[in-house]
Amino acid sequence: MELDYIVVGDYLLPAIKLSDPPVAPPLGLYGELHKRHLQDHRPILYSQLLLSEKLYPLCREMDEAAQSWRRLGMSHYDIVSELFVE
Repeated sequence: MELDYIVVGDYLLPAIKLSDPPVAPPLGLYGELHKRHLQDHRPILYSQLLLSEKLYPLCREMDEAAQSWRRLGMSHYDIVSELFVE
């Protein structure tokens, strides 16, 4: 495997090219929050996931899980609130 390098000033940096981003809807609120958390608090893991192209699927999965938990919580809230309405 041959690596190409780019000269930047006095440094040689590897020319890393990622594949095209997936054609999918943008991340929801919880996916973006998870991505931001990784950027701010786990920068090494964020970089590894980004370069291995696993970041977007992980954030998508976290967003879907959070949405399902939110729907479950809201349906539970609706049931409980109906019990105490009368």
